[in-house]
Amino acid sequence: MKAYLHPAQSAHNPGHFMANGTRLPNPEVPARIDILRAGAEAAGCVFEAPDDHGQGPIAAIHSAEYLTFLRHIYPRWQRIEGAGPEVIPNIHPANRTDSYPKSAIGQAGFHQADTACPIGPDTWQSAYWSAQTALSAAQAVATGTRAAYALCRPPGHHAFADLAGGFCFLNNAAIAAQALRARGLRPAILDIDVHHGNGTQGIFYERADVLTVSLHADPARFYPFFWGHAQERGAGAGLGANLNLPLPRGTDDTGFRAALATALTRISDFGADVIVVALGLDAHEDDPFQGLRVTTPGFRAIAADIAALGLPLVLVQEGGYVSDALGTNLTSFLTGISEGLA
Repeated sequence: MKAYLHPAQSAHNPGHFMANGTRLPNPEVPARIDILRAGAEAAGCVFEAPDDHGQGPIAAIHSAEYLTFLRHIYPRWQRIEGAGPEVIPNIHPANRTDSYPKSAIGQAGFHQADTACPIGPDTWQSAYWSAQTALSAAQAVATGTRAAYALCRPPGHHAFADLAGGFCFLNNAAIAAQALRARGLRPAILDIDVHHGNGTQGIFYERADVLTVSLHADPARFYPFFWGHAQERGAGAGLGANLNLPLPRGTDDTGFRAALATALTRISDFGADVIVVALGLDAHEDDPFQGLRVTTPGFRAIAADIAALGLPLVLVQEGGYVSDALGTNLTSFLTGISEGLA
């Protein structure tokens, strides 16, 4: 299987994030790349560097105002007397239509949804190349490859069109899906991360040409809390083009695969001709976030279920955090895809 990764993706190295009012070590660390790469290679993946597709495909999803913020906020932040080593907001607008401030502090609050997306000196370059990695996998699939794996880091599915959040800055899955649309394809995004892909949902919520489906731990008591509920079906032209399948905490392989069957039926009924899989491995029973109880063999079975639809697959890495099982989980999933497409 073709796989893509750029060395600049390791440069982003966030020191911490805040949760429950506590400063904690950030789990989205560069070491994830080494573990995931080894897991992919164990499944037979051959890595190459992505092409540089430029900023145009990124700007097709994200606003120019937001991209300007991401490119320039860190040096601006460092000019603030007493500023911390990373850009972390401390104030947010009540509504997205509130005034757009000139200050770095105010713009950080406008463009960062939470305290789990700190921006450092190398964040923009890493996020840029993470997006290029997804675009290269999409290009490979659009030109005839049956499946391609994008080792995207930092991840992307919590990023909205003009808003970072949850370790995410550019929405790699959305960027890949839009690039596939530009080639005349009809993509579905299938998000199997333990957290709801709220940014992806927000980007396509009023569009009918991209189906968004997410399986995730029930957000009533789990991040991202405000999005991912079953009644969120899309709006306007997109009504019916968004499907959320929230799962009770602790759902195991059997429960996950039952919900996945519903998701795959919707994808088939949508008439998708390509699937962008937002591949979170944090649904695993040993993941630090402890939301669901999928096993390592379960990921192989989940992958086989997805591959059984027979559609080309762009596999975009999302979550999955450092644990003894992380690399093995990816090996299991990618092996299931390869076997299913054989």
